Amino acid sequence: MSILALVLAGGRGSRLDILSADRAKPGVPFAGKYRIIDFTLSNCVNSGIYDVGILTQYLPRSLHRHIGIGKPWDLDRQFGGVTLLHPYIGKEGGWYQGTAHAVYQNLLYIKNKKPDYVVILSGDHIYKMDYSKMVDYHKSKNADLTIAAKPVPIEEAHQFGILNTNEDMRIVDFKEKPENPPSNLASMGIYVFSTDVLINKLEEFCSQKNSDFGHHIIPQMIRKTRVFAYKYKGYWKDVGTIKSFWEANLSLINPLPEMDLYDDNWKWHTRSESKPPAKFGREGEVNQSLISNGAIINGKIKNSVVFPGVFIEEGVEVKDSIIFNNTIIKQGAKICKSIIDKNVVIGNNTQIGFYKNTTANFERPKILNSGLNVIGKGVRIPENIEIGQNCRVLPRVKEDDFNKRKITSGSTIRPRN
Repeated sequence: MSILALVLAGGRGSRLDILSADRAKPGVPFAGKYRIIDFTLSNCVNSGIYDVGILTQYLPRSLHRHIGIGKPWDLDRQFGGVTLLHPYIGKEGGWYQGTAHAVYQNLLYIKNKKPDYVVILSGDHIYKMDYSKMVDYHKSKNADLTIAAKPVPIEEAHQFGILNTNEDMRIVDFKEKPENPPSNLASMGIYVFSTDVLINKLEEFCSQKNSDFGHHIIPQMIRKTRVFAYKYKGYWKDVGTIKSFWEANLSLINPLPEMDLYDDNWKWHTRSESKPPAKFGREGEVNQSLISNGAIINGKIKNSVVFPGVFIEEGVEVKDSIIFNNTIIKQGAKICKSIIDKNVVIGNNTQIGFYKNTTANFERPKILNSGLNVIGKGVRIPENIEIGQNCRVLPRVKEDDFNKRKITSGSTIRPRN
């Protein structure tokens, strides 16, 4: 039995706002040393799937550099291994326009591989799953398509494709992001297709562009073919919003987190930076946090996730925050409930996130309304600045771009030039 995995990794992730301004959503850093896509790729190899195509499109350079030839995941193979699949210009080529259209554009790749089954995966979720068990389930049901599904809180169900099944778990109805969800059984965006069925359906429904599995393929198949739900009971998180991304990261520091990063029988692989061990100075103090290699901690860290190469100076206090790679936080600064991207420098005695005013962000009220601040990549914040809550500081803002000392809650700071 041969299995080909196709990872959809071309999404922009607009709800992550400035975290995905310079990178695709699957390439966003996560959990101290990983990228979001690492969890899907690690699931593949831990499931015994070593033939993986990765479909990229939006700002792919960072993601391509991270994946390379796939060596960290043992995907640098003469037969099989990892293949980066970009949009192309040529016969029936062009930009990917929908999930099904992206796969349709790579039909020749699928036909050349000749797998028995194709597993289609999203590259932007955090979860642990043995895909081989789902394939076995698909075979046992003699299914044409199997969709992984998981119950979600009913108040969140409108964000997902919602399934209805009969007693045999055969799907009898599917609604993509309905306003009034009829149930809370949500599609996880993980599909197992029998290859001949996938090819036939893509050729039937994707001759035109703007085709999506949820809108165009699945509803048609439910009426005419055998489509089943595979109920998944483990941890799965869509980190597609600022709040869910922050919550998923901080949940990892719990004494017994739902997502176990320390299971020797299911290793999480990534392209690691060659940095020395984390170092704690005389005044360094850390409580319930993840601290990555190369970090130097001379201040106090509580309930936070710190990425490689971060430098925390004396007198600094960081709480309930995520600090990306190679950021420097200078003496006396205080950070609360913030996500700080790579290569940021925060000046002496600056305070971020301590205002009691929780006004939603004026420009992005639906994205930033829970008190979180997001500081973009490469930002330089002067000393003695006070930043409220629900604030955005766009990438590459410089010290001269701050024209006042107090930044009120809900503000956005952007480069002048």
